[in-house]
Amino acid sequence: MSKTVGRILAESLIAHGIDKIWMVPGESFLGLTDALTETPQVDLIVCRHEGGAGFMAVADGRMRGGRAGVLLVSRGPGLANAMVALHTAYHDASPLVVLCGQVERKDFGRLALQEQNYAKLLADVTKDVIEVNEVVQASESIARAFHLAESGTPGPVAVILPEDIFDELSEVAVAKPRPRVYGGARAQDLDQLAGMLAKAERPLIWVGGALANADAATLGNLQKLAESWMLPVSPTHRRPQLFDASHPNYGGYMGIRVPKLLVDEMKKADLLVALGERVTDSVSQSYTFPMAPDPQLPLVHVWPDANEVGRVFRPDLGIVAEPSAVIEALLARDAPADAAKRRGWVAGLNRIHNKLMAAEWEPTPDGVNFAAIAVEVGKRLAPDAIVTSDAGNFSSFIHRYIGFRPGQNFLSSVVGAMGAGVPMAVAASIRNPGRQAVAFVGDGGILMSGNEIATAMQYGAAPIIILSDNKRYGTIGMHHEVRYPNRPYENAVRLTNPDFAAWARVFGAEGITINDESEVEAGIARAFAVKTKPVVVHVHTSAIQMSAWRRQGAPRVHG
Repeated sequence: MSKTVGRILAESLIAHGIDKIWMVPGESFLGLTDALTETPQVDLIVCRHEGGAGFMAVADGRMRGGRAGVLLVSRGPGLANAMVALHTAYHDASPLVVLCGQVERKDFGRLALQEQNYAKLLADVTKDVIEVNEVVQASESIARAFHLAESGTPGPVAVILPEDIFDELSEVAVAKPRPRVYGGARAQDLDQLAGMLAKAERPLIWVGGALANADAATLGNLQKLAESWMLPVSPTHRRPQLFDASHPNYGGYMGIRVPKLLVDEMKKADLLVALGERVTDSVSQSYTFPMAPDPQLPLVHVWPDANEVGRVFRPDLGIVAEPSAVIEALLARDAPADAAKRRGWVAGLNRIHNKLMAAEWEPTPDGVNFAAIAVEVGKRLAPDAIVTSDAGNFSSFIHRYIGFRPGQNFLSSVVGAMGAGVPMAVAASIRNPGRQAVAFVGDGGILMSGNEIATAMQYGAAPIIILSDNKRYGTIGMHHEVRYPNRPYENAVRLTNPDFAAWARVFGAEGITINDESEVEAGIARAFAVKTKPVVVHVHTSAIQMSAWRRQGAPRVHG
């Protein structure tokens, strides 16, 4: 029986388990949205900006266990607005399928309204650009896009759909989803890894993005491995939920600009196992630990894509496999008989970790030290809370003062794009109604994508948004001070802000203001008591306390 291509595409999305599409309406794909009105299995989430919709789709993919989220945008300006989310998905290794409208096929090459060559435009921020110019390939292209987005190193794949293709008729069957393909470690590589771990006296285990969607069983196996083999485990940048921060085998958070006390101790290691960690410049402390291209210590790199292992760092052992399979394989072996020799090494790293996480901070005369906020929020996070963060120095307080654990989820732009925090929290609340969704955002990022509070109101979502307002782009101010000491920079970073609590109330959300540290406990308690609508907590934050580790004019304390 003949169906429109729009209907075939809708059924193809359903076949791939898609129940939500994050979008901003556009005329270039009306044939698809018309077909989707007849498929109640799929909810169209109408957002206020393509950048916000893109961040929501990225977050949705991570919350769905590493299955691609879907973003639907119109051609030209619509896709251009969404580029920040594609950049995030590409660098963060997050699966994303982007459906983008295009001009009619008869107008290709004429510079028709909003026409662009998407193969050129998206070449450096997608894994592939699939142009659907033949009716018979429409459903096949959807299957290919999901397969590519979710395989190997996950990432964004764009499917370009000309406006005139949706109403054409076809009898082509809906293409079935393609089974996920997994790499597997060779037996001799596992033997070598086990031998290296058994020999090492001061190993480090870094766990990162390829475990970000791991289930409870996998994270439980990771804990068992740490305990039985006596190994210190360190979650990497923006992946704090992968190991219990209160566990004695927690080896310290390996984020951006690790405190000198911790990184100096880590540099005494005699083996580094990057287990599902891509090892970016942020994690490697600007390619100094490990050193690129030749690390200063033996490196084992486990990642599910052969193209990534050895691309930047020369590993002593590269294993192309899912890290969960490597964990299981090691657990199936007997732990080293002398694993206890590492007890002092693990305990030493853990002592430093606990010292750095201590709930201690100094008062600040120019506003609330954001440490007080992070500590108070941490007390109220549910075991299954979803926390999101925008980019900015305020996020350093989250990672210093909140001890995450498996069962919770942390969503952010690992590559550091501003504007991710609020949309990701809105998506988390829409995807998981009734579950805590808490966003941390700065006064710079909030006005980039905070309009998605309107989307939260429309769909009954109730995220808690914690806003740090120090009236400047604080991270950039810190970099100015570090790079050009004793030079003025205020005019390059200063912001004039509205009353954000009043701004929140205009949307219909709750607005709370915190001006002083004495108001923190009551203000945060009030925010967490709001269950039925979004709440914005406007915190007037210190600019002197530039990050969790640095004050204005103080010596640098991170590595």
